[in-house]
Amino acid sequence: MTDAGHAPRGADPERAAVTNLRRWLTPGIGVKRWLLLTFVGLLVLVLGVAHVIRQATRDLEPGGIAGWILDVVSLQFLPYPVRGLVVGVVGLGLVGFGAYRTIRALTAPFLPAQGGGRLVELIYQRKSLARGPRIVVIGGGTGQSTILRGLKEHTSNLTAIVAVADDGGSSGVLREELGIPPVGDIRRCLAALADAENLVGEVLEHRFAGSPLDAAPEAGGALGGHAVGNILLAAMTQLEGGDFEEGVRRANRVLAIRGQVVPAAPTPLTLHARTRDGSVVDGQSLITRTVGIVEAWVSPAEVAACEDALVAIGEADLIVLGPGSLYTSLLPSLLLPEIRDAILGSGALRVYVCNVATQAGETQGLDLAGHVEALIAHTGADIVDVVLANNRAADGGSLRSPAEPVRLTWPPALVRAPRLVLDDVVDAHAAQRHDPARLAAALIRIHDREGSVRRRQSASRTA
Repeated sequence: MTDAGHAPRGADPERAAVTNLRRWLTPGIGVKRWLLLTFVGLLVLVLGVAHVIRQATRDLEPGGIAGWILDVVSLQFLPYPVRGLVVGVVGLGLVGFGAYRTIRALTAPFLPAQGGGRLVELIYQRKSLARGPRIVVIGGGTGQSTILRGLKEHTSNLTAIVAVADDGGSSGVLREELGIPPVGDIRRCLAALADAENLVGEVLEHRFAGSPLDAAPEAGGALGGHAVGNILLAAMTQLEGGDFEEGVRRANRVLAIRGQVVPAAPTPLTLHARTRDGSVVDGQSLITRTVGIVEAWVSPAEVAACEDALVAIGEADLIVLGPGSLYTSLLPSLLLPEIRDAILGSGALRVYVCNVATQAGETQGLDLAGHVEALIAHTGADIVDVVLANNRAADGGSLRSPAEPVRLTWPPALVRAPRLVLDDVVDAHAAQRHDPARLAAALIRIHDREGSVRRRQSASRTA
């Protein structure tokens, strides 16, 4: 499957040109109005020429050679109704062909060798998607990149606020050696929001052979196991003098993504959890495998949030919490006081997207109400307006026991429960993850339906 504005590799150039022409004429590009104005101008010009011809025919002597030529040019030998039809058809054909060839001539220097429509896609993004709602997605892990992949087709006003508590794998090694926040989830979000996602993702996600925990030459050397995107973000940070926030900003610019990706905090966080039996577990990589979590917190507790994250929350029309691992992907950002207070004080509609399946370990056996109760217990009663959950069964063969689809138990044991919206948002072939397009469409519907209500409620409380 290919985007509407991109021709597949090896496609016929003529067919690609026709596809690109249709893209130029889609709503939001800002071209049709000027084509219409040009057409009206041509029509006025033709009317002026017609008046000149009419006056000339009156002034010429009948029977002369000049009069005969003018009669032929003005189709006087045809019945009057046929003249208009012939001229109209020829005129429309010439205008259409001229517009087609003009667009091809103007865009040819910007098209890939195989006939893609890069320029028109960029214009469509700037013109149409730039008018989309301002959406902030808070989370981490693969769930966040999944939702961004769907939402970028509806708006380019996207901000991904990414948790910085990961301490495993390549991110954990770079965190330990360079003292920078974990970059793995930021890398995934950058790849998901890139225009040329497949190409950028292939590069950013490529891992050098070996293991980041074994620097021996036969194990791949010092780069063994590290993802290219992780190394890139580490390099960007060093280029900015160790300023991680500015390093991520530079990565946003270099990759020319739709929207922006920002870390929740400019310094690494350590996640802690307490279980039912009172045991304390430290570190995200251990907590994700821990059963029976009752409390989670981060250290340092009062670390300042990134300014870009707070600005985006304050300007948002829609704030999406999740999807992603409840304790290890979503809560690390929400446990920062500045992030939590900014969300509570926002006038935006706030939606919690519950995972479609439980995870072996941190959410094992947790139902929908349990997810919401845990989220509220760690943040605040008003952190969420709407809960979005999946209501369609998928292929359960992709789940490994004890993971299971989240049971739709409702309402939670709260004084005031959020509104529940059920929709078909699961990947039909993978019961453990959301379908990007379906999830994005469901969120846009919720925003269109309930966003204005939330804004009125917020305005009335402020007044």
